[in-house]
Amino acid sequence: MSQKQTVAARAGVAVGHAASSAAHGTREAIRKNPKADRVYRTTVGVVGGTTVALGVVLIPLPGPGSLVAIGGLALLGTEFEMAKKASGKANALARKALAAANEKRKRRAAVRAAADAPDFDAVAS
Repeated sequence: MSQKQTVAARAGVAVGHAASSAAHGTREAIRKNPKADRVYRTTVGVVGGTTVALGVVLIPLPGPGSLVAIGGLALLGTEFEMAKKASGKANALARKALAAANEKRKRRAAVRAAADAPDFDAVAS
């Protein structure tokens, strides 16, 4: 992201911090009650696991299947350490793939620009 953030980006960060603070307080209250904690962790596991499974099923189809799977891993990572580690690795791999795709796109654009440029030697002859 550039040095200067847009107003929307700053607003998004502010809302994210507020939501995170509220969620953290709520989660701490749930942790104090063992039954509520078990229900919460089970719910997160089921919803996160379902999201990962759905993402894996969607990967061969056109669309954001891998992003859905990574989102499910992130959801699982909020409660389970192994999923948190897997989510970190998946995010790093996704960033690496994005950087490679952007680099390839830039190279193609440069080749197209060079091919479209007029040949001044041919014009002068």
